[in-house]
Amino acid sequence: MTKNGRKILIKGGRILDPSQNLDRALDLLIEGDRIQDLKPNIPAPVKTTELEVWEAKGLWVLPGLIDMHVHLREPGRETDETIASGTRAAASGGVTSVVSMPNTEPPIDSATLIRFVLEKAKKEAVVNVFPSGCVTKGQKGEELAEMGLMAEAGAIAFTDDGKPVMNAQVMRRALEYSKSLGFPVLDHCEDAHLSGQGVMNEGVVSSRMGVRGIPTESETLMALRDISLAELTGGRLHIAHVSCAGTVEAVRQAKRRGVRVTAETCPHYFALTEESLVSFNANFKMNPPLRRDSDVEAVREGLRDGTLDAIATDHAPHSPSRKEMGLEAAPFGVIGLETLLPLTLTTLVHSKVLTPLEMVRCVSTHPAKLLGLKMKGGLRVGMDADITLVDPNREKILTDRFESKSKNSPFVGWKLKGFPVGTIVGGKVVYKDGMLV
Repeated sequence: MTKNGRKILIKGGRILDPSQNLDRALDLLIEGDRIQDLKPNIPAPVKTTELEVWEAKGLWVLPGLIDMHVHLREPGRETDETIASGTRAAASGGVTSVVSMPNTEPPIDSATLIRFVLEKAKKEAVVNVFPSGCVTKGQKGEELAEMGLMAEAGAIAFTDDGKPVMNAQVMRRALEYSKSLGFPVLDHCEDAHLSGQGVMNEGVVSSRMGVRGIPTESETLMALRDISLAELTGGRLHIAHVSCAGTVEAVRQAKRRGVRVTAETCPHYFALTEESLVSFNANFKMNPPLRRDSDVEAVREGLRDGTLDAIATDHAPHSPSRKEMGLEAAPFGVIGLETLLPLTLTTLVHSKVLTPLEMVRCVSTHPAKLLGLKMKGGLRVGMDADITLVDPNREKILTDRFESKSKNSPFVGWKLKGFPVGTIVGGKVVYKDGMLV
């Protein structure tokens, strides 16, 4: 049974499950923490006091969204976000599982800290939290962290996200080691020397503004290096937050050669361009930075043709005081958990770049597969009852009233179409009709 001892029957929703190539109106029955039945016209049990019925006609019923790139900031940066506040933001955004990044203070580079995150999440999280561990000790890029011990403690992937692994030999060893463990390396592709003290994309706009730029080659050259290392080692490489055409093409060519490489992008890279920075608003400052129109089109095409496997948010909360320091001094990063779904629907689905099934593949089914979450990412009988209900036609103007502790979204004031109306995690309703439960 669910936590309150009741079953949940979702009636007549449009079931979207790429794992079954399923797109049709059906009923779905949840019992306990699993999907019990999925078919037309499921009869209600005689004892209706044990049943909660959701009338879902006109709604989409999706396998719960999985965001494989989230900064929860705990330990060390609790003024920006916590596991509790970040997972509340996830629930209100229809996200049922998050992969937490390890660039905290201190960095999560040991089994002890992996266990800390899991224990905190067990007590305070309202969605599933899967921690990743650092590739190198202290994120210094010099010596491999205790990857085996972190895997035993519950780490689901390894990354130095926020910093590149500049030493190619260290990255090679990380891919070899992670291959033996069966986990992917989530790769922050950046040549720190090329990026330097850059603030935004290098080009005509940065020159006009008089702001130091970051060339696209900073990302693409590192992606090419690490793809070569993945080809050498046979390791599983996942390129994070792809922002530019060169990287999209590098991944496309690598896949054609059979390299074990996958990649993600973020909503800001298919919804915004470098022109947004002319306002000098630091809420448009992220790393990698917003790129040109041609890069946005390349990212969209990469999603459309399957070169890019997943959409993640790179949810990077910063307190208002830090983001108000000015474009040069403010930290990189934007929040995204509560806008992942409406931005993807508005920008990609309603504009016919992706079909609804292709969207679900990017935000749920593929992330589950990439992370080895065999009981998630689909709506088959017996799978985990992690479910997102969506009203694809609900429209509203985004305000800065977020569940996240931070407000650094570049999309405040946008009119968006398509919002989550229900989030179920392990058979428990955690968000319904605009309210956390």
